[in-house]
Amino acid sequence: MTEQPVRGGDEGGPTDLPRISTGSEGLDDILGGGFDPNRLYLYEGRPGTGKTTIALQFLLKGVSCGERVLYITLSETRRELELVARRHGWSLAGVDIFELVPPETTLDPERELTVFHPAEVELSETTGLMFNEVERIDPSRVVIDSLSELRLLAQSPLRYRRQVLALKHFFAKRNCTVVLLDDLSSAQDDLQLHSVAHGVVMLEQLAIDYGAERRRLRVIKMRGIAFRGGYHDFTIASGGLKIFPRLVAAEHHRTFAGDVTPSGNAELDQLLGGGLERGTNALLIGAAGVGKSSVALIYAIAAAQRGEHAVFFAFDEGRGTVEARARTLGLPLDEHIESGRIRFQQVDPAELSPGEFGAIVRQSVEQDNARVIIIDSLNGYLNAMPDERFLILQMHELLTYLAQQGVLTILVLAQHGMVGPMDTPLDISYLSDAVLMLRYFEVGGTVRRALSVVKKRSGFHEHSIREFRLSGSGISLGPPLMGFSGIFSGNPRFTGTDFPDMELRDEH
Repeated sequence: MTEQPVRGGDEGGPTDLPRISTGSEGLDDILGGGFDPNRLYLYEGRPGTGKTTIALQFLLKGVSCGERVLYITLSETRRELELVARRHGWSLAGVDIFELVPPETTLDPERELTVFHPAEVELSETTGLMFNEVERIDPSRVVIDSLSELRLLAQSPLRYRRQVLALKHFFAKRNCTVVLLDDLSSAQDDLQLHSVAHGVVMLEQLAIDYGAERRRLRVIKMRGIAFRGGYHDFTIASGGLKIFPRLVAAEHHRTFAGDVTPSGNAELDQLLGGGLERGTNALLIGAAGVGKSSVALIYAIAAAQRGEHAVFFAFDEGRGTVEARARTLGLPLDEHIESGRIRFQQVDPAELSPGEFGAIVRQSVEQDNARVIIIDSLNGYLNAMPDERFLILQMHELLTYLAQQGVLTILVLAQHGMVGPMDTPLDISYLSDAVLMLRYFEVGGTVRRALSVVKKRSGFHEHSIREFRLSGSGISLGPPLMGFSGIFSGNPRFTGTDFPDMELRDEH
């Protein structure tokens, strides 16, 4: 739940200072602009969640703004920090590093940095050394890594809390923003530490049954700052943490004309009562191979021929397979991909988190001005989600966002089975503005395909079932199948008087 901003005079000092960047564009977005300056914040998470990386981003942002920054480390050496920075393509030249870790045997005696071992000094002496270094350098940003060492030295919760409070009161008298790192080494959650810090950000790493690990963060507390609550996916890549704020559709509105978006196939548009409107979504549902992706593809090509941008997100098929199908149907997909009007993006659900996928879709709409988005298929997208309930919630938010941006969204969903009763792995028909059902049926020893619009919220549509065929001329629709019943049940019965030829016109 998003906290409401509460501005007050806690901890003293002005509260109307401009925000400062956390060094992460994603976290700044979640916090609505970044940190309040001259406050104390906590990053907590198990080892490997990215605390050191995002802390270095915070300091390097200060360096880029011409600030003096200090990294106080009780757990990692300068060499280890420099290795982390080098692998991200960073330089720590502008970062002062104060080590309180065991010296190496080859330590250069000429080195100006003073090194201590935490176990060799009392807790008060350790904090005293930290205070002296802060006073000497007078930084505007400080990172202390990590509180687990102070917790070990304190040996008791009461003494530890007193030292943390001493840290807070010391920095409250200085124009300094402090980030504390905690690796959650204590047996229980340190709620006392949460009460001391002005803000708490928790980082997590999750192992899933198959595929790469998933990382996410949550802002637990941010005093005086309205933030976007809930979990936000992130990855650790070259350049630091890439955080993907949870999509909230209510925050994104765009004025657009709700005109009809033609498919380029007059018969299909007639079946849909004129076509699909901008700002709506259509679900194509049916058995594997029945032609769902081909129908979706003609909308992307029609958009490209109008000079618009379309994006085809493929969870199941490779680009080569889709391009080969397009050539078989006589669709000019290749030339539109080469011109950039259609972008084909292969998605690996085992490697891509739902939050990252949502961010890619947003980028396609807001930066590339995509007017048609195709997701093929939701079966692959479902594999990226840990729970079907979350897929429904995230899909609702994504579809609402796309609708408010005036984008036509085509969703493909494969049912289990080929003929007869079908099993739908996921029911999102209630989220869809239009539902097109595609089925196989058999007549006279031949396999046929049928298509019907079973739902359209935005206006009139035909209620008939039409045969359609995929050929070198694209997609062709026949007249309504008036003499049949039971086609969608997979058990068609001819109830007419004259057995129909049902051959569709081939324009080749």
